[in-house]
Amino acid sequence: TRRNCFRDAAGRLLDCQWKLGVAVGADSCKSLRSPCVTMAVKVAEASGRIVCRTFEMTVPQFQNFYSQFKEMASLLETL
Repeated sequence: TRRNCFRDAAGRLLDCQWKLGVAVGADSCKSLRSPCVTMAVKVAEASGRIVCRTFEMTVPQFQNFYSQFKEMASLLETL
């Protein structure tokens, strides 16, 4: 099915956690003392290997990410 093709190509999100903090120095949050969101995701790749990734975003980037994630979830429910 279409849903399985997407899952096999992109892997599967197993876990997603985020926390809000204050940056004291990072590539994506350049100014000190600016709010920053740290994301930690765990993904099962198509090969079966489980990988963990951590990355940081500014608050506006996180808000955009969240909006896109909600839109993807709505679309996946229609499949």
